[in-house]
Amino acid sequence: MKLYYFPGACSLSPHIVLLEAGLPFTLVKIDSKTKKTESGGDFLTINSKGAVPALQFDDGRVLTEGPAIVQYIADQKPESGLAPRAGTFERYQLMEILNFITSEVHKTFSPLFNPASSAEVKEMFTANLAKKFDWLSGFLGKKAFLMGNTFTVADAYLFTVLGWTRHVKIDLSKWPVLEAFQARIGQRPKVQEAMKAEGLLKSS
Repeated sequence: MKLYYFPGACSLSPHIVLLEAGLPFTLVKIDSKTKKTESGGDFLTINSKGAVPALQFDDGRVLTEGPAIVQYIADQKPESGLAPRAGTFERYQLMEILNFITSEVHKTFSPLFNPASSAEVKEMFTANLAKKFDWLSGFLGKKAFLMGNTFTVADAYLFTVLGWTRHVKIDLSKWPVLEAFQARIGQRPKVQEAMKAEGLLKSS
């Protein structure tokens, strides 16, 4: 398998999950502006949407969209506990929180990264994110992970998007529950490995 990624983008989530699952894969870095791989290949021939992540299989098939990719990976190693068993109520709860992260949190960041966004637009979306963080803080509460006592693909995704707060000058310490979650997930060996591989942490 090949995982097409851009450092620190939402592709960090499946990168973490692949490592947690212990599945073999190759990383392929994308230039987010030119849509070219480091070897000069045209990423648009892999994913016509032009966005990471994309997971390409040895037979040429491609799966896109982070929430779909991480569930696929988890299902290849069901004993990992990265996702509840398909068909269970708990699996639909996982899908519920993945959908919330992708539609309500992930996409709310987009205008904050857009240099064309006015200060007023950024202020509005920052306030909207604050409401999402309030809800997430209450949902997480005293749980170690989003689904309870077990690390799942949802935790990898939330860790990834919360990491963007540093780049858009949102002080995560206003939400101590989320700040503690971020620190806790960030200490996982496979999370550290993924971040080092993407140049987000210095290798020791």
